[in-house]
Amino acid sequence: MRQSKLFTRTKREAPADEVAKNAQLLIRGGYIYKNMAGSYSFLPLGLRVIEKINRIIREEMNNIGGQELYMPSLQDPVLWKKTDRWSDENVDVWFKSQLQAGGDVGFGWTHEEVVTDIMRQYVSSYEDLPFSVYQIQTKFRNEVRAKSGIMRTREFWMKDMYTFAATEVQHDTMYETVAQAYGRIFNRIGIGEKTYKTFASGGAFSKFSHEYQTLAEAGEDVVYVCEAKGIAINEEVLEEADLSELGITREELVERKSIEVGNIFSLGTKFSEAIGLTFKDETGESHPVIMGSYGIGPARSMATVVDLLADKKGIVWPESIAPFMVHLVGLNLEDPEIRDWAEGIYNAFSDRGVEVLFDDREVRPGEKFADSDLLGIPYRVVVSRKGKEAGTFEVVTRKTGAVRNLTEQELFADLVGE
Repeated sequence: MRQSKLFTRTKREAPADEVAKNAQLLIRGGYIYKNMAGSYSFLPLGLRVIEKINRIIREEMNNIGGQELYMPSLQDPVLWKKTDRWSDENVDVWFKSQLQAGGDVGFGWTHEEVVTDIMRQYVSSYEDLPFSVYQIQTKFRNEVRAKSGIMRTREFWMKDMYTFAATEVQHDTMYETVAQAYGRIFNRIGIGEKTYKTFASGGAFSKFSHEYQTLAEAGEDVVYVCEAKGIAINEEVLEEADLSELGITREELVERKSIEVGNIFSLGTKFSEAIGLTFKDETGESHPVIMGSYGIGPARSMATVVDLLADKKGIVWPESIAPFMVHLVGLNLEDPEIRDWAEGIYNAFSDRGVEVLFDDREVRPGEKFADSDLLGIPYRVVVSRKGKEAGTFEVVTRKTGAVRNLTEQELFADLVGE
């Protein structure tokens, strides 16, 4: 991609109404555009990042046997009334409307009811279980106060997985398998070291559910952490938690701010009983299916990476989710010889399958370097007259700021592995 053609534009200042670091930097870098409170457009750079996060999520969900589907955002009140979740008194985040043909319709904020209804047509025997399905789909929540940039919005992507089991043993095995996959996902997107599987309320179905909380000063949640043992407890269940069962004492826990990037719940048979999802066991006796629900917010994860890893110059993307691996910054491009050299390196990277953004704009070097720092691409490779004379490229690692001068052979050996 040539930066002169890229549909984006960096900004020196963030909008005055944005206080969250992630929103300020993502808007300044041209990754997102704020349409209104709680609603953002993801521009080409931002969409590239989201798609890479989604790819990691898909790979991990597929690797544990999850099958991807896609369910509608429009919701039939009939299903939700069966579980007593249509009423605004019970659930206060609904967006609702009326159909022209008559009747109410809702805009989905989760999909337990819908997926349970679907599975009634495909599950009849214990031999059909266990299995899991997931989707990455748009959700709508009528938040009273949308805030924290793309952390808490009214329209957002959600990866929601649902598991279906015949026995508690099957369910528990699947639950732990998903939990381990979540750990791998957060490691791969660059926030694993700061993300804790956190004990939270399990409601009526289990002693605990689990949240995935990333320690960050920008967080709106509070957790209590024992870093030595890798255990965290949600503030809401601190008094309820049996600390001895977890092998910790209150004195070992430190209060920290955090961002919730995922959660996993045992649903028991609440939805299957209400909607009529049953199976017959080996003796022909009918039982309700045991279910689990597992969520990750891709955009929330993206925002967390920005809040956690950015420095005073701008965003710092991990290689796994960066929009491009290399930012090729061309200087002295008014010189045909230098431009030809830069074009050759750009094509060489592209031919080797390296994602490269080529800053071929006719602007001052200082502006190019400031934009490069703001965009946060892992490696900046500078092509210049000075470098041409020396036969080297200046390579800057965005994460560490380390600067190296490499020959063309060394450049491709380092960044491509040749």
